[in-house]
Amino acid sequence: VVEAFLPHKKGRMTRLKSLAEERRTMIFYESPYRLLKTLTQFTGYFGGNRQASVSREISKLHEETVRGSLAELINHFTAVEPRGEIVLTIAGL
Repeated sequence: VVEAFLPHKKGRMTRLKSLAEERRTMIFYESPYRLLKTLTQFTGYFGGNRQASVSREISKLHEETVRGSLAELINHFTAVEPRGEIVLTIAGL
């Protein structure tokens, strides 16, 4: 399910709550400046053990993908500053 950009304020938590039981893989676009906040919110709704990936600069020279649980991704991006165009992929149930 391609969700693209989540609302910044109104409706964001409602949308995340409705996606918490989604069985299909979910795809989101996010700003590198909001990535940690978004991963933290995802942990609250999807659980820290939910598998996910963060890809940046897809189809460009500096393409990179980091995979792991949401908790592992938070740890990684706390230590490594996210840059570029970000695509988050979250596993369904």
